[in-house]
Amino acid sequence: MRETAVRAPLAGNDSLWRARYGRGMIGPHHIEGYAIVSADGMIADAAGNMPDTLHNESDQRFLQTALDRAGVVVHGRRSHEGGPRAARRKRLILTRRIAAIAPDPSPANSLLWNPAGATLAQALAALGAEDGIIAVIGGTEVFSFFLPLYDAFHLTRAAGVRIPGGRPLFAEVGPTTTPEDALIHHGLRPRARRDLDAAAGITLTTWER
Repeated sequence: MRETAVRAPLAGNDSLWRARYGRGMIGPHHIEGYAIVSADGMIADAAGNMPDTLHNESDQRFLQTALDRAGVVVHGRRSHEGGPRAARRKRLILTRRIAAIAPDPSPANSLLWNPAGATLAQALAALGAEDGIIAVIGGTEVFSFFLPLYDAFHLTRAAGVRIPGGRPLFAEVGPTTTPEDALIHHGLRPRARRDLDAAAGITLTTWER
């Protein structure tokens, strides 16, 4: 997965975000985030590339199974989950290069979406994604964009990996703020942590609102 250069077009507090994109505006959709991070909270190196040390087969199996159940996958222009079934999935690609909603010239089941010009509900309707989980998979700005709305966030940790100078999971992650701090700040709480690959130090914690 690659990091995205998209910048969130909305700023301000969670109440303003919820007023525009709150549960009543989204209908039956459940919003969930999926990410694997290094010990220092990074998802990519400084160039926006996910290093091989952060790739784990157990985590990939978890991610791909979850995305197979999702109604729509959401990410930036330079993020993608890959895998043999990726082309079948409906997806929204966040970008500032269009005014509101536009066809994506490459994947058949995707739309380009600028949240500054159209609501999430409008984008989902245009995509024909009537229900199901909205799976958010990156990069930093897209993960951050949805922080006030996640119903759940599936946070995989690679304890033995560090990416100095890398790109963080959320924009607010830094020397004194962890991804977990950001999730707590936005109203999510952890369930029990479980091992995905104990030998490799890969653990998964699902955070729920």
